[in-house]
Amino acid sequence: MSTPDPGAGAAHDDVVTGPGTTGGAAGAETPDGLPGVPDGFERLWTPHRMAYIGGQDKPTDAHAGPGCPFCRIPTLPDAEGLVVARGRTAFVCLNLYPYNSGHLLVCPYRHVADYTDLTTDEVTEVAELTRTAMRVLRAVSGPHGFNLGMNQGDVAGAGIAAHLHQHVVPRWGGDSNFLPIVGRSRALPELLGDTRDRLAAAWPPPGATPATDADLKG
Repeated sequence: MSTPDPGAGAAHDDVVTGPGTTGGAAGAETPDGLPGVPDGFERLWTPHRMAYIGGQDKPTDAHAGPGCPFCRIPTLPDAEGLVVARGRTAFVCLNLYPYNSGHLLVCPYRHVADYTDLTTDEVTEVAELTRTAMRVLRAVSGPHGFNLGMNQGDVAGAGIAAHLHQHVVPRWGGDSNFLPIVGRSRALPELLGDTRDRLAAAWPPPGATPATDADLKG
């Protein structure tokens, strides 16, 4: 029969913090008067995620208008809406719940769900904005690669299925480590507003010749 590690509880009590804690070091969780058995695991409290779990910023219905985040965002100032760039038929914004730092979304202004319903102009600009997004992210953040894609329909995993959006996710070696896989949490090194400011500053001005990687690095 194995013997519990006598140091496990002490390490747990010294490190873990959370709401409703009693006794011990300031803010430390201890078993005094509380149910449960110390298990040697640390807890990373992420109460801000309750906004996402509770459905905040989710569409109120499938219709166009202020109930749709991608219809509402273009009506806001850039900093408030986390808008990085605006085109003629589409715009680029940061994902409020990013997979990685710099996770961008390319969206048509028009409230349309299916890629096949985009006009030729919309298809062209979504593609061009996606290409520029990759180049700007490379210049600003130096990712090792990207995930690009659209989730078409609820069954395909679209969080906001009624308004099409293309994901541009920068990737780095080791970003899929124990924290997101086991802990189901993401460590983001920069505030969204700061990321938006850096990407917007590096974005080519409207009407400029499409940027190349060499242009942005220069």
